[in-house]
Amino acid sequence: MGPLNTILLVVWGISAVALIILVLMHSGKGTGVSDMIAASMYNSNAGSGIWERNLDRLTVIAAVVFALTILVFMLTYPLGAIG
Repeated sequence: MGPLNTILLVVWGISAVALIILVLMHSGKGTGVSDMIAASMYNSNAGSGIWERNLDRLTVIAAVVFALTILVFMLTYPLGAIG
């Protein structure tokens, strides 16, 4: 595995963790993990729409980075290299 694949693997891992955290931070419809994590962030009425829009944008960016790293990794990973 070359340096490009190592860098892609690190970026993929970071984007995966970021995507999980960002999805859990979205406001839920009831009581759940998102309410426990982000309850203090949504208490103020002013600016919650801006916060939600920015959170949506960050989630989409993390998802695109995650998908692109998988696609590039599929194209650059050497065939037949197991382990």
